Amino acid sequence: MRESIAGAGGTMRRCERAVVNAYRELREAGSDDLIAFRACTTIYRVHHPEASIQEARHLVAEWIDHHVIRGDDGPTEGCDCD
Repeated sequence: MRESIAGAGGTMRRCERAVVNAYRELREAGSDDLIAFRACTTIYRVHHPEASIQEARHLVAEWIDHHVIRGDDGPTEGCDCD
């Protein structure tokens, strides 16, 4: 299993960690980008049913770009959960 993507500082929220881990695992299993992105948007909305689809898409895209594309483990913008 992958090492925690939050790094030593533990800066990642549970929903953010779930989204990023799911995206990576889906892509590694052969899912295309759009399918993985849509699945992760659904995962975010499970954690935050109050969020609009646009808000979910925006945060998921930001998190994927931050953690997967750029490989950054620093803090990100997003929800206020732990």
